[in-house]
Amino acid sequence: MPSHLFADRPAQPPEPGAVDALISQTRRLRGELDAVRRDAVADEDDPQQRWQRALCDLAVHQLDDLGAHLGQLRAGVPASALPEDETGDIDAVADTALATSPGTAYGTAAPPRTGSLLSRVGSAEWNLLTDEVSWSEELFQIFGRPPENGPMSLDEMPTMVFAEDQPLLQSMVTDCLIDGKPIDGEFRIVRTDGRVRTVHMTGEPVLDTDGCTASMWAVLRDVSELRRSERAVRESRDSLERSRHIELTERRVAVELQEAVLPPWRGSLRFAHDGPAPLDVAAHYLPAASTNLIGGDWYDALALPDGDALLTVGDLTGHGVAATSSMAMLLGALRGMAVAGIRPAALMGHLNQLLETSVQPALGSAMCCRYDPVAQTLAWAQAGHPAPLLFRGGTGHALRRPEGMLLGATTGAVYGEAETRLLPGDLLVLHTDGLTRGGDPDDDTGTRRLLALGPRLAEARDAQDGVRAVVEEFGEEPREDDACVMVVRVARRS
Repeated sequence: MPSHLFADRPAQPPEPGAVDALISQTRRLRGELDAVRRDAVADEDDPQQRWQRALCDLAVHQLDDLGAHLGQLRAGVPASALPEDETGDIDAVADTALATSPGTAYGTAAPPRTGSLLSRVGSAEWNLLTDEVSWSEELFQIFGRPPENGPMSLDEMPTMVFAEDQPLLQSMVTDCLIDGKPIDGEFRIVRTDGRVRTVHMTGEPVLDTDGCTASMWAVLRDVSELRRSERAVRESRDSLERSRHIELTERRVAVELQEAVLPPWRGSLRFAHDGPAPLDVAAHYLPAASTNLIGGDWYDALALPDGDALLTVGDLTGHGVAATSSMAMLLGALRGMAVAGIRPAALMGHLNQLLETSVQPALGSAMCCRYDPVAQTLAWAQAGHPAPLLFRGGTGHALRRPEGMLLGATTGAVYGEAETRLLPGDLLVLHTDGLTRGGDPDDDTGTRRLLALGPRLAEARDAQDGVRAVVEEFGEEPREDDACVMVVRVARRS
């Protein structure tokens, strides 16, 4: 039996491959031990052979326990949830093999290690003809009974057993003595020092030449630490399942809230028809790859009462329901103020005040654009947000940003406003920073890649084609944050 299988458990959880290897070794050992057990023929009149056969059975049970624990570890139960003394149960398999190896006779084994199986397994035999009782030294240790008090008879044992477990013990003993059934069960005892222990008892009747029960032998195993470990594993598994359920529920609520707030339109949408250069708009949301939670990114396009068009994208810090609910509040306020005719710069100031006084403080970046289809001008303001990218004739550049701090960063922030004239055929790309941001805040590689899409965007038939080109370039990347992209194409009057 390989000794490295029973080395002390490492302080850090093993790698999944190491766990799989241990599981394979455990299964192989289990098969080999089964073969040994099938080939072993015990002499019912020889206490030593009965003891060794019982220890062989215990080794099989122990390997099953070890396999179950390794399975839990592979399934993701934190190793920190297992009691430190569980290691003794793993060591117990090695001790069992030692006890059943050739040359190790009952009563002559070397002193057991502290916490090992041999200090937790004892044997007993009750002779019904002579009323003699024999206990091994280990059984006195398990029960916390001084050896000078002598072993306990079958009638005395229930006095140390939990009241609710006494019927089980009595039933097992009765079935063994009267019906010849083997014993296999657990019960709890209260030792003389007040400690509570869980004991697993296995045994069989010994028959005389007439087929009557002459005595009963049993092996009693202290499984308290093992059962405590199993409870810890179950509690950890239950805790993980609850955490996963909470996470899935929060994600579902956040997704439903986001879907209820973001524009319901899909594909291209035309705005500002009352001018020589109407807009063709399309947008897309890209979730983060590193988290299952939805963030606070948004996009929106809205026809205003005076014929202008509102275009906006933004991003709030955080994830989950808190972020999406704050995003819903902010986007609702933005829509209302834009419909009321408030210009982009003043609108940013109001959003900053709203976010600063919110019951859920957060920071956010945003961009708000107002397009006049008659004058063909785009007035826009930003709060710590990437500038729009303007593509004309297959070449793109970032518009010069007006002044503007992050929303919620400071009281009374002042926001500037810029104006740009758009021409038929122009294409704007508005996005949140999750689309192009890399690990280094000063790295502009993502923006340069986006600008390099100019030739492809120039060939786009409509805004939806433009969005598709951007998503094909950035959509499969492992982003740390979610992102929104909006493509706005200034159409030509036919």
